[in-house]
Formats: sequence, C-alpha cells, structure tokens
Amino acid sequence: MISLNKISIAELLPKGLRRGFLLPLCLLALPATTVLGQTPESDTFNRTTAWGDPDLQGIWSYASLTPLQRAAQLGDKEFYTSDEAAIINARSREVTEDAPGDPGSYNPEWFDKGDVSADLRTSLIVDPADGRLPLRPEASAKLAQERAFLSEHETDSWEFRPNWDRCITYHGVPPISTGYNNTYQIVQAPGYVTIYVEMIHDVRIIPLDGRPQLNAKIQQWNGDSRGYWEGNTLVVETTNFSDKTSHRFPSSPKTRAVERFTRIDDNMIDYQFTIEDPDLYTSAWTAVRPMPKLNDYTVYEYACHEGNYAMTNILRAARVLEQK
Repeated sequence: MISLNKISIAELLPKGLRRGFLLPLCLLALPATTVLGQTPESDTFNRTTAWGDPDLQGIWSYASLTPLQRAAQLGDKEFYTSDEAAIINARSREVTEDAPGDPGSYNPEWFDKGDVSADLRTSLIVDPADGRLPLRPEASAKLAQERAFLSEHETDSWEFRPNWDRCITYHGVPPISTGYNNTYQIVQAPGYVTIYVEMIHDVRIIPLDGRPQLNAKIQQWNGDSRGYWEGNTLVVETTNFSDKTSHRFPSSPKTRAVERFTRIDDNMIDYQFTIEDPDLYTSAWTAVRPMPKLNDYTVYEYACHEGNYAMTNILRAARVLEQK
C-alpha cells in the first residue's frame, strides 16, 4: 500500500500562494549565500565532542513556509522576490473577521510555521531542477485512487484516520515542516546520535558502528536508521519503513531516505535529504532544509492522548449525521 498525505499530492500554492498548502522552516537566520552543500565557512568550522566526533548537539528548527514542491503555476521560477516572500510571511499570520481560521484546526495565532527561507527558494526540492516530485504516472494514478477512497471513508472508523490523529507518530523520516513543533533536539554519545523529534515525541537512536540494516521483513513506523561520518557530515540512511508509515510525500516500504547533516557554524546546520523509491519515482529527488539553532527554546512533553477528543468527536459526529 502506498502511503500518502492529502496535502503532499495537492497542488501547492493555488490561488496565488494559498497558505493552506505551504509546508512550514524558520530560516530567517539563514545566510543568503547558503546553497545546496556547504558554505566556505563550513570547511573551517570544526566543533567536536569530547570523543572527537563533529558536534551537532542542540535544538534545531526546521519550520518553513517554503513548500516541498514548487507550485506548478510558478514554472521554472526558482526564487521568490523579497516582496513576494514578505507577502507570504505576512499572510501566514493573518487573522481577519473574514478568515478567522479553519474551524477544524487553529487560527494563525496558535501556529509557529516560520517563514519563507532566507535564500528565497520557491521549493525545498532542488533536484530535479523543476522543484517537483518526479512521480511515475502509474504511481500518481494509484495515489489519486487512494486519496478518493480515504476521502469517502475517512470518518468510517479510527482505522481510516491518519497516524497523527491517533497519536502514533507524525510524518516519518525525514519529517516535513508543519504548523508547529518543528524542532529536532540532537544528543550525541560515543557510537550514537539521538534525534528527539518534538512532534509526537519520536526518538531516533542512530548507531554509527557500521552494523547492517535490519532484515527487510522487520518494518517500523520511522524505518531503521544507520549513520556514518563523511568528514564533518553525518550521513544517515533509513530503510525498512512500514506499509502504515505516512510521509508528507508519497512513500512505500521500499522508500530509502539519505539525510546529510553538516554544521556550518555555531548557529546553523546545513541539512539535505534524498529520497529513492523506484516504484514511485522516475529518479531520486533531493531537498535542502537548513536548520537554525534555537538557543532559547524549550521542548515540552507532547502529551497527545490526554487531550485527544478529536478522534472521539470526529467519529461521533459522523454517526450522528448518519442517523439523521
């Protein structure tokens, strides 16, 4: 079964930058010279742990209003102008009488979506050059069928509700920024890197000792991650996703994610990831997502089940409507 998220396969930015499909990273601190790969400063930056590994520790933000995919109507426009970015940033915070907020969600006062990245890109995807997911036609057709099925049956049972509605997990590895809780807390120990994901409290424990991936029959919500160092860059390869895993882009149990973390100065990690899945895509694709450090940020407990009235009320409302 192909996992999908309704937002990820919809057209991004319809009606001239509709904020509903913007995929949020707070990157105002991103230097304008930062592009795919390292900046010149990263060649000399060399903060290390007590045992000599490059030091990635801290709390890092991946909140962004830069969408994963470039809007189709933007064509080959790779960058926004400063004025266009300012309009998008302002719109994301708008609260008006005509648009108080989504009644099934929050109004903008409660969101923490970040801004369009400071490099002004129109998409996080940089390869392919058109900023679009290179989906196979047959995969697009199957995704459309699944989307239609879920739309028709989404209130039939808890089984048809998304993983995040059920407080299980969020959007897999790597996550794409959302409305809030867009942080990684990275902690290191000899032979391991641990990433605490603020949204739905997932913890990724990544061994660096060269051990093989798990047997392909063992599948997990967030896959199975293995890491190694290439100079100052942490490379993390993740496979073994479950058929129940849901990313904010089309994925399957055959999906392979390769992430690259390079700390380029005290307050920035240059982060990029590549997704491979020959059943879904005609080629691998790569996105960049620089992550600024949050020095005055507290990660609180994500206590989802204790207040999760949404599940009960969604299903109860559907039964009431059926009775009527």
